[in-house]
Amino acid sequence: MVVLNPEQIEAAPFVRKIEGSTLSSPALVALLRAVLDQGMPFRFRATGFSMLPFVRDGDVITLAPLAGASPSLGDVVAFLHPDSGKLAVHRVVGKQGRSVLVRGDNTEKPDGLVPAADLLGRVTRVERDGRRVYLGLGPERRLIAFLTRRGLFLSLALPAWRLVRPIVRRRSGRRPRP
Repeated sequence: MVVLNPEQIEAAPFVRKIEGSTLSSPALVALLRAVLDQGMPFRFRATGFSMLPFVRDGDVITLAPLAGASPSLGDVVAFLHPDSGKLAVHRVVGKQGRSVLVRGDNTEKPDGLVPAADLLGRVTRVERDGRRVYLGLGPERRLIAFLTRRGLFLSLALPAWRLVRPIVRRRSGRRPRP
């Protein structure tokens, strides 16, 4: 049995959450690698704000193994950060040889080139409040990557979201804010 931190890991059929237990980042990476190496998806709760608005703090993300395939432009990937060596989840905004350039959608600068060996998996699903989030992982991911790489995403996203938000809220059954 695996003991996982409830704040970091979302319960899955093979995982039991135990209150008060902790899982360090190196242990999380080791567990993540072990699960993905078996060809199985890995779910956990995202922390931080670097991928706003597509992945929010507390969203549950599902990683799938890369299975030897190179991620595409716009894919959201889990990787070991080139500077800190810690687990990070950001978008592929460029490629150079067998390395990828990654950057958070809500960050000032790229993380740098990440070698293929440090890529852990690809985000295939994002869930917020028990509902699947589709925006950011579909065909629009390439446009988001293009804008993010050039530093334009943040300046364009907020005005666009203000226009789209009332429509999204009506479709989801929520009332728009005044």
